[in-house]
Amino acid sequence: LGGSMDLVIMAAGMGSRFGGLKQVEPVGPNGEFILDYSIYDALCAGIKRVVFIIKEENYDLFRETIGKRIEGKIQVAYVFQKTNGNFNVSLKEERTKPWGTAHAILACKDVVKDNFIVINADDFYGREPFQSIKEYMENVDKNEFSFSMAGYIIKNTLSKNGTVKRGLCHVKDHYLSHITEASIGYEKNRLVAKKLSDQSVYEVEEEDLVSMNFFGFTPMIFKKLEQGFSQFLNKNRENLNDCEYLIPDVIEEMIQQKICTMRVLPTSAVWHGVTYKEDKQEVQKAILQWIDEGIYPKKLWD
Repeated sequence: LGGSMDLVIMAAGMGSRFGGLKQVEPVGPNGEFILDYSIYDALCAGIKRVVFIIKEENYDLFRETIGKRIEGKIQVAYVFQKTNGNFNVSLKEERTKPWGTAHAILACKDVVKDNFIVINADDFYGREPFQSIKEYMENVDKNEFSFSMAGYIIKNTLSKNGTVKRGLCHVKDHYLSHITEASIGYEKNRLVAKKLSDQSVYEVEEEDLVSMNFFGFTPMIFKKLEQGFSQFLNKNRENLNDCEYLIPDVIEEMIQQKICTMRVLPTSAVWHGVTYKEDKQEVQKAILQWIDEGIYPKKLWD
């Protein structure tokens, strides 16, 4: 069981709404990035290696700005999420944006050999879920389709500056039974979700749980992702420049086909992120408060 667990960070996506590489936007008092705090929290939970999924052309930028300052604290590996390759399909034109989160995780298959945690690069998750997901996955056999995820309370994941996209979790007996991708925000003092699939609108509760792409996987996920990516490409032959192979879609399909289980580990942690440029101030304020409370040192990597 367990083995040595990696933290896999998906960092190949460009922040389209925010402009540029939002992963390397400093938020800490000494130029720290959101990524730095996630790695620090993972270290506190006992994680020994971080694997960055990046675009190959961003390697030098990443290594200079992030990699080098943590290389003495934790083992570091890089994998490249390629946008163009021998996928047995013909692209009408060269694709520039990554193929989505499921394809990103697939890029790790030759590097990650044990159970692992995966997160987004640009989300500030809080320390608690690193500990709970790691403890859960340590007791899971790496040959099982037994996965886990952090379930965040909706009200702890909202932005003051606009709607946010979230995976609404339907949970039965502690396990995920269904996930609905939706855009969530307040309308006239009501918390409203608009389903991305059909744009239908319904009210949700502030205490409902959502997914923030914080998962615990066994290496068995790679087999499914490999098969699934071929099928995905065939299915989207007419839309190969815009379609995305997304991890919530893969998980939903696996759950409905009863291939895997996904244990939902609720967390009271408050999420922070930079969905909109104006969000950055909120993240900075929260970090200063946590420094005052002694959760993080003022200079993270001293």
